[in-house]
Amino acid sequence: MKIYMDVCCLNRPFDDQTQDKIRIESDAILAILSKCMSGEWQLLSSEVLDIEIENTQDKWKKSKVYELYKLAKEKIMLNDIIVKRAFEIQNSGLKSFDSLHVASAEYSKVDVFLTTDKNLLHTAERLKLDIKTANPLNWFMEVDENE
Repeated sequence: MKIYMDVCCLNRPFDDQTQDKIRIESDAILAILSKCMSGEWQLLSSEVLDIEIENTQDKWKKSKVYELYKLAKEKIMLNDIIVKRAFEIQNSGLKSFDSLHVASAEYSKVDVFLTTDKNLLHTAERLKLDIKTANPLNWFMEVDENE
């Protein structure tokens, strides 16, 4: 199973854990990453993720995100096809980084694109994407139940 997590997901375990929703999403993300670490699933990285993580202002959080991100074995490099698709997606209402993430995930034919960004998920529902987009908690509960 090929999984693409956006920066929101990778940051979630280092967000304020006093909020129940954040803590539970963090647990789901760590469980997903554990499956990637064991080799059951595959986490993908991308040039877009590299750029966005590098722009993280909080140095502690950036270093922690990089630790999680090391699990990725395959990197999606930007190309003309991804950029063209990202512009199409951006015209549907997604921000530039979000559209590049989605286009990268589509290009690599991931099984799921995970994000904790409600706006991204809502917009993705309207679009005709070639990939499944989901909140990590909801997706993990569904997949775990079916295994």
